[in-house]
Amino acid sequence: MKRIDHVVNIHVDWKYDSPDPEKDVEMLLKEWNYPLESTAGLLTAVNLSHAAVMEEQNEDASLFCCTTAGISNGARAGSERTTFPPYQPGTINILLMIDAKMTQAAMVNGIITAVEAKAAALADLGIRDSENGLIATGTTTDSIVLGVSQTHPSSIVHRYCGTATHLGAAIARVVYGTVKESLLAARTKPS
Repeated sequence: MKRIDHVVNIHVDWKYDSPDPEKDVEMLLKEWNYPLESTAGLLTAVNLSHAAVMEEQNEDASLFCCTTAGISNGARAGSERTTFPPYQPGTINILLMIDAKMTQAAMVNGIITAVEAKAAALADLGIRDSENGLIATGTTTDSIVLGVSQTHPSSIVHRYCGTATHLGAAIARVVYGTVKESLLAARTKPS
C-alpha cells in the first residue's frame, strides 16, 4: 500500500513479451512526465477503446471503475493447468477508485469483493479456461488498483466491504458491470 496520485493503463501489442515490464512502464512514465513514486502503471494488450467505465455513489461513498478486459488467456484458479514464470499479456485490468474512509482490512475485503464480481461476470458470459475448458475465474495476468481517498465528508469509516455491505455491493456492481461491458465491446467492435 502506498499513496498514489496517478494510474495509467498502458496499451501494448498483443505479442508484447518483455523480460522487464516494470522497466518498460518506468520509461513510459518518465517520457510522459508522470512521477514514478506516485504513479501506478498497468499493461494491457486490450484495445483501450474497449474500456468500460461505471460510477456509483451514495451518502457514504462514491465509486469510479474503469476496466479493460481481454480473455485470450482465460484461466480458472485452482485447476490443473500449465504455468509460466515470465509475464504474458492478455489481462483484465480493473482501476477502482473510491471516495470514502476505509480501514486497511476493508480495502483488502473490497479487493476480494471485486475479484468475486469479476469471476461472476466471466461465469455469466460463459468465458472458459483456454486450456482445460472449465469456467474461467480470470486470466493469467489480471491486475487491480484500488485507490481510496480517505477524505469523504461522511463520518463513516468502512470496516468491512463484503457483498452484504452497501459499499461492497456497490463495488460488486461496478466491477461486474465494467468487466461484462468491456468483454462485450471487445466481441462486437473491431480492434
